[in-house]
Amino acid sequence: MYSSKFLLFSCLLYLLSGCTKEPVKQASLSVHLTDAPGPYDSVLIDIRAVEVHTDAGGWQTLNSVPGMYDLLLLQGNVDTVLVPLQQVPAGNISQIRLILGSNNYLVSGSDVYPLSVSSGDESGLKMNLHRVLQPNTPYHLVLDFDASQSVFQTGNGIYKLKPVIKAGFQ
Repeated sequence: MYSSKFLLFSCLLYLLSGCTKEPVKQASLSVHLTDAPGPYDSVLIDIRAVEVHTDAGGWQTLNSVPGMYDLLLLQGNVDTVLVPLQQVPAGNISQIRLILGSNNYLVSGSDVYPLSVSSGDESGLKMNLHRVLQPNTPYHLVLDFDASQSVFQTGNGIYKLKPVIKAGFQ
């Protein structure tokens, strides 16, 4: 009888141990923004949020530094931190997106022009990454926003923003 209770207790412990979830392993990620030279005096982008898509957690909003960023001040090995180093689920990271506000401007000489964002980009500027983040490893993602290729003027004088951004890990 004593051995049957022990066997029952052992089986119960085995079953319970199979029900516990293994904790999600974490990697560390920071996101930086830089720019290539452009023919304007300023290109001001209103970044409201940064999100990543991982296999482990779907879309998740990162703790970012929202604000107005003058891309043309971020040239010649100068960058700024959009997302300080923080924990994200390890595993496959497939996309990142920048959520823009409505205050995007171009400055040329003394003239200031609003930059309209295409309707397709209103849900965020998405970039494919397809990178596996290893657990307990820091990653630094640099978004190189090319202002000279991202801004164009329509025939009726309206400036549009169609972002050209290269994303790379350092």
